[in-house]
Amino acid sequence: MNQSDMLFLVLIVIGLSSLTLIIVQFVRSRRRGGGDSDERGGNWWEGPWDEDQRR
Repeated sequence: MNQSDMLFLVLIVIGLSSLTLIIVQFVRSRRRGGGDSDERGGNWWEGPWDEDQRR
């Protein structure tokens, strides 16, 4: 097993673990009904853009 094979295996392991973490976080947030972003007073896409409606 040479160096390029080891690099390929390491990259595959990193990619699979990252994908697993993303899927687990997505499933947890769906199960909680949106996560704890509702407790902070709004979702991440809701911001101080009320100035647009004051025209």
